[in-house]
Amino acid sequence: MPESPPAAPALKDWFDRARYEHIADELSVLHPRFDRQRFLKISLQGLNELSLMQRLRRMTESLHATLPADYLQTLDLLRGLAPHINHNFVSLVLPDYVGQYGLDHFDASLAALKDFTVYGSSEFAIREYLRRDLKRTLKVMRTWSQDEHEGVRRLASEGCRPRLPWSFRLEALIADPSPVMPILENLKADKSLYVRKSVANHLNDITKDHPDWMLDRVEAWSLENPHTAWIVRHALRTLIKKGDPRALAIIGAGEKAKVKVTDFSLSPTHIQLGQKIQFTLNLQSLSNQSQRLVVDYAIHYVKKSGSVSAKVFKWKELTLPADASISLTRQQMIKDFTTRVHHAGHHEVEILINGESLARSGFDLVK
Repeated sequence: MPESPPAAPALKDWFDRARYEHIADELSVLHPRFDRQRFLKISLQGLNELSLMQRLRRMTESLHATLPADYLQTLDLLRGLAPHINHNFVSLVLPDYVGQYGLDHFDASLAALKDFTVYGSSEFAIREYLRRDLKRTLKVMRTWSQDEHEGVRRLASEGCRPRLPWSFRLEALIADPSPVMPILENLKADKSLYVRKSVANHLNDITKDHPDWMLDRVEAWSLENPHTAWIVRHALRTLIKKGDPRALAIIGAGEKAKVKVTDFSLSPTHIQLGQKIQFTLNLQSLSNQSQRLVVDYAIHYVKKSGSVSAKVFKWKELTLPADASISLTRQQMIKDFTTRVHHAGHHEVEILINGESLARSGFDLVK
């Protein structure tokens, strides 16, 4: 029997002993009085028990304990360190330091966050400043939204997302997103995909609290620009999955689909965890005009209690010509994730076209 491939290294090992030693070596060159031994003693204590984000914060705290007490002097040292870290995620320690220890130095700290974001991202640290002084910080971020560097423009959007993953929520912007619109307006046709993804995610965040408010604004945007059209399409994904008629109308799929599902099958119908299931769907147009169709599917997962919970997945957006037919096929692996644990039982699969349920089938999961 062939040997199993080695397990992928844990993400937390981005901050391993070698990483801390590398940082210590670089700082010893930049600052001859740097206490390398103390830095490593603080950094490595109980390291094995720490998670990824705890290890990042441990490095921040170790830097604070061993670098000069003069914050501005330390910023200069961190700017010198930045090009030598050579790892995007580990570089987050630089803005993390600014977020934890620079709140009393607003101008210098925001200038540093702008500098550091090009090495990784300052999206988490800037939120400390937004939480303390929203108006003043957004004013600076608005200038960032017109910066030449795509990383700085992305920070202008990503940093003020109301529901940024892995960070605390910005409750003031959840309650009222209007202060960020000048930033998003500046970025609505950005040439960088890196920036456009952030703008789309930001707008999608807003739909969770103010869907009509967000739709009012993007309906006023011209979709003739392909960059704007891309942002809007991805920003509406949550609403489209819910079958929101206004969201579907914006992408040209607001009309009820005039189609017939002539065949919808699943194979196999009995599976074990870790196996793939294949969906096959045939659609026949019932219209003498072409139609814009959004085809999604919902899997009704069995929960531990025996009840079910549906999750909608994107399948395909297409234009179906008049009186035409089309066959679609898709595969999906059924396996556990940290965010979803599967349970044995019958799982229904529902086909949604322009938000309307048009076919159902199912499979049995045996564990």
